[in-house]
Amino acid sequence: MSQIFDPIRKKYVERTPEEEVRQGVISSLLGAMEVPATHIAVEQGFKFNGLQYRADIVVYRKDLTPALLVECKAPSVKLTDSVIDQVVRYNMVLGVDYIMITNGRKTCLARLDHSTGSFEFLTSIPKYSEIAA
Repeated sequence: MSQIFDPIRKKYVERTPEEEVRQGVISSLLGAMEVPATHIAVEQGFKFNGLQYRADIVVYRKDLTPALLVECKAPSVKLTDSVIDQVVRYNMVLGVDYIMITNGRKTCLARLDHSTGSFEFLTSIPKYSEIAA
């Protein structure tokens, strides 16, 4: 079984299609978005309605409150309403302002509009300084 190094978890993990997407996102977070590695959590566990869940990636602000939730899917998985519903449910616990969903081929990024309580889709990915403000 092939492996890929995860710079956040600091270990080799099984190379699956979803993991390759996750590592691509981590590379973008560390590079283009300028997120400090210390503010990224991978497979962050949390409870919702008494059940245990894991968020693929959570980016934290400097005060360690969650700012961005990322859900990664394998390239063969379509980004359907059920995937969006999954992330919205996760956000009921995490309370982030930004949500990203990607399968490596298509990426959707949205920001919570606090005045309406709805998400507004973005056309570009903001830098860490913007999402952590």
